[in-house]
Amino acid sequence: MFRSLEPLLEQVSKPIQYVGGELNSTVKPWDVGGDCTVRWALMYPDAYEVGVPNQGVMILYEVLNERPDALAERTYAVWPDLEALMREHGVPQFTVDAHRPVGDFDLFGLSFSTELGYTNMLTALDLAGIPLHAADRDESHPVVVAGGHAAFNPETIADFVDAAVVGDGEEAVLAITDIVGAWKREGMPGGRREVLLRLARTGGVYVPAFYDVGYLPDGRIQRVAPNAPGVPWRVAKHTVMDLDAWPYPKQPLVPLAESVHERMSVEIFRGCTRGCRFCQAGMITRPVRERSITGIGEMVERGLAATGFEEVGLLSLSSADHSEIADVTKGLADRYEGTNTGLSLPSTRVDAFNIDLANELTRNGRRSGLTFAPEGGSERIRRVINKMVSEDDLIRTVAAAYGAGWRQVKLYFMCGLPTETDEDVLQIAELAKRVIDTGREVSGRRDIRCTVSIGGFVPKPHTPFQWAAQLGADETDARLDKLRQALRADRRYGSAIGFRYHDGKPGIVEGLLSRGDRRVGRVIEAVWRDGARFDGWSEHFSYERWMAAAERELAAFGIDVAWYTTREREESEVLPWDHIDSGLDKEWLWQDWLDALDETEVDDCRWTPCFDCGVCPQMGTEIEIGPTGKTLLPLTVLGSGRARMAEHAHP
Repeated sequence: MFRSLEPLLEQVSKPIQYVGGELNSTVKPWDVGGDCTVRWALMYPDAYEVGVPNQGVMILYEVLNERPDALAERTYAVWPDLEALMREHGVPQFTVDAHRPVGDFDLFGLSFSTELGYTNMLTALDLAGIPLHAADRDESHPVVVAGGHAAFNPETIADFVDAAVVGDGEEAVLAITDIVGAWKREGMPGGRREVLLRLARTGGVYVPAFYDVGYLPDGRIQRVAPNAPGVPWRVAKHTVMDLDAWPYPKQPLVPLAESVHERMSVEIFRGCTRGCRFCQAGMITRPVRERSITGIGEMVERGLAATGFEEVGLLSLSSADHSEIADVTKGLADRYEGTNTGLSLPSTRVDAFNIDLANELTRNGRRSGLTFAPEGGSERIRRVINKMVSEDDLIRTVAAAYGAGWRQVKLYFMCGLPTETDEDVLQIAELAKRVIDTGREVSGRRDIRCTVSIGGFVPKPHTPFQWAAQLGADETDARLDKLRQALRADRRYGSAIGFRYHDGKPGIVEGLLSRGDRRVGRVIEAVWRDGARFDGWSEHFSYERWMAAAERELAAFGIDVAWYTTREREESEVLPWDHIDSGLDKEWLWQDWLDALDETEVDDCRWTPCFDCGVCPQMGTEIEIGPTGKTLLPLTVLGSGRARMAEHAHP
């Protein structure tokens, strides 16, 4: 397709994002595995700069391309300027690797980490010439498969996707490739319906077409039932147990254009059992599975050699909770001493942070700001959300950081949590002021800064808060306005406290999409037809457009946006995602919701007896943590080795 595309690129912003050819990218011959090659187009439905560093897509891209009978290429959402030109000149959605039309592939896999990417999916389908509705597709069209965290409630996009996969993708995409490959070798018997039936009967792929949804007169769901023989009532998530057996990506992509993360990343463990009640990622990725210290070391060594990056991100939901994190960071810092290779952890838990850890992270790199996420402003609200961090814990931690030479701390909170009051949110201001006072006292300096960053809370499926009422947009904005006034009221803090927040409107749309059912698909299509694109970007997002579309499309069902967002659910209500089995016991989640309302905290089951959440027995899994007792090898310090080589080179 590149000949058709190239003349258009000089007319658009950031044309480099469409040309491909990144270091470690792969272009395989179209018939690499003969006539029965299984071909995947993989999409992160956002701009290149956001999508290219995404670990999930990068891992699947590499896993699939290692197979001799398969190929995978990547595609990203095109900006509106190029979309208009593509429509004008008849250029379809293309991959960046070989610039092939997405419509020519067997499978079109989309990874959704947020629901706000749904309209970008419709743009890609439409540009690719793939009918928007799964019911209108035939054997000539790719099978459209959704994955990622947002796929744990696939109902709002059930009209548009042929299938959804929940959980870890590594083994799942290989199993799907086997099924599609066998069907192609047999001559595609039974057509599209047959291959979808084969996928659905595995119990690990959800095919919405094979499930009927019945509704009660008041709009609630009566039941979701399979309508084809051999299709299970519930679809199970996939869990990769031995992370060391899946050391991907081995050859991380190095973007040509600027991207949101300019680093090489290694996932050091998967899952979290801290039990924060708002956190969907922590709930749906259970159990905890650690990568070994030696596995981490090998991935870092290979990844740096393959990319030339100067920063290594040690990724997980709570990286400082790895049972050997001190040995991991010290071993890596020792190994890369003098090489300008820095280490970073994403947002660190207050109670898992210590100065030794922080010093190892910055030994070879730059000392940037530290980010902590207390999430709730008051002790009370932190008990509600099970974020077991006291104010004194936070103050002790920031005192240690400021005392050790850090100048900037970022604190992340949420607004609109269940049972929250104005007072809970105003406590954030008091906490920020205490942080600044502490920093000034221990450092003896005035140039101490603290940035308060606030996101609106959105209740998510498969969490104890899935029954909760969401705070309305106007109420959220009013609460944040009071907080801003409280932060600005005391001149002693002036510019020392920064304040960043999102207004409540995008959260309401996200809430509609995350807890919606199949009827919301009509809203997504209507808003897309009205011009919605890149809803995760504030400059493209239009709350009014979403609300107008929702009012038009939901009226026929006697429901509205508030019915999906600000309404609290009863225990007996059938939730749209109940037939998607995340392993979590619904009764356990309900009890944890009651515990939240009672402000009862629950410990981390990694270090305490099991709380019967259901995941381990139901999924045939178990918590896998160290310590392994091993050390990082080889023990050579790379920097000193280079120094010795330089001495020999210049006697």
